[in-house]
Amino acid sequence: MNNKYTTWSSLPDTLTAAHISEFLGISRKTVYELFKLSTEHGGIPNFEIGASKRVEKSDLEAWIQAQKQKKVNVPAV
Repeated sequence: MNNKYTTWSSLPDTLTAAHISEFLGISRKTVYELFKLSTEHGGIPNFEIGASKRVEKSDLEAWIQAQKQKKVNVPAV
């Protein structure tokens, strides 16, 4: 990959695990683990094209917002 996917505008509309990994600064393995989880349990919504998994940019944005909201709604201990 020659592009650096570090800004929202640099991301394509349909994302691979590699795009998400680079953008979020996490391993591809972690991205694939998040793909396996149901969205109710914090998983990243995705779809398959053959054996490949893809994510719509708008779904990633909604997932990030949901993760931030979960953090805000955690009661203090």
